[in-house]
Amino acid sequence: MKDKRILFVSSEVVPYLPETELSLTAFNAAKNAHSKGVQTRIFMPRYGVINERRHQLHEVIRLSGMNLVVNDMDMPLIIKVASIPKERMQVYFIDNEEYFKRKAVFTDEDDELFEDNDERAIFFAKGVVETVKKLNWAPDIIHVHGWMASLLPLYLKEFYKEEPLFTESKIITSIYNNPFEGTLDESLADKVTFDLKDNKKIATIKVPNHTNILKSAIENSDAIIHGSEDIPEELSSFIEEKEIPVLGFQEENFKESYLNFYADLVSAT
Repeated sequence: MKDKRILFVSSEVVPYLPETELSLTAFNAAKNAHSKGVQTRIFMPRYGVINERRHQLHEVIRLSGMNLVVNDMDMPLIIKVASIPKERMQVYFIDNEEYFKRKAVFTDEDDELFEDNDERAIFFAKGVVETVKKLNWAPDIIHVHGWMASLLPLYLKEFYKEEPLFTESKIITSIYNNPFEGTLDESLADKVTFDLKDNKKIATIKVPNHTNILKSAIENSDAIIHGSEDIPEELSSFIEEKEIPVLGFQEENFKESYLNFYADLVSAT
């Protein structure tokens, strides 16, 4: 895998957000690949709770400035970057004042999901792709972590399917057992339809609950990793039906197993 390129796209990454199974796994997967000579890039949202001064985030003017259309509205894209101390790994932050300035991640002070989480997820997915296009950086593998990133596989396979930069890219989605209660805005499918028109794959997210959003990621991925030891049965069954490569939960041989999985996927192209 030396000199191969892996794009890690995650809802959460330490040290920018608190340690969780997801934020730690996303970080460690990237760190391990990077230590073995893999070219890595990490993307995550720039939530308002992230201390820009402490983590030395700075805006990249040449990457910022474009508008992304979300639900027929032009939303300015701001790109910030930082380096993880001691690791020399670059992290790119997708930012927009309307979506990410608030001092919270997914929920408000009453622990209710933000009403615009659906649009934040669309903006994040499109923002990642447009920024990677500007970088002209063709990834061999795109590894997705977390529900906020889970619309990315759908957009890559459908909205950006003619984009030559991603023609050879393999998408891996890690599935975690960290669901949110309830649903995102019920018009999510309609907002995605603005980009994808009459695409049949939108039906999966007609009811935008946690399970269905992950199902959308699964059906548009080339491989799946169990990021948690216990995955909901409905998702496990859905993964099995897809008949794509699956890596079970790794506790002991995490580093070697992930690298081997990446290598097998790349060699299968």
